[in-house]
Amino acid sequence: MITSLQLAQVGEIIQLSSRLELLRERFPQLHFSECSEDDVSPRHQPELSLDSHDLYLVTGATGECLKLTNDFSKATGILVAAKVNAE
Repeated sequence: MITSLQLAQVGEIIQLSSRLELLRERFPQLHFSECSEDDVSPRHQPELSLDSHDLYLVTGATGECLKLTNDFSKATGILVAAKVNAE
């Protein structure tokens, strides 16, 4: 489970540094993946959109294939998608 507060905290850290190592140290219970925004289907909407990244909730980090979700109670991690025009 991820809370909206955790997502906001992740967003604050991403704005300072997009290094996932910092997120993994701060939130060891969460799974983090990264990609480019153009790797995410446009049918999915980010849970949090920043200037340089979009953040999506994912589920399945505990053994299933990862998939995007909008359900905070089922989320096990966050996909950090770099915006193409921000790279």
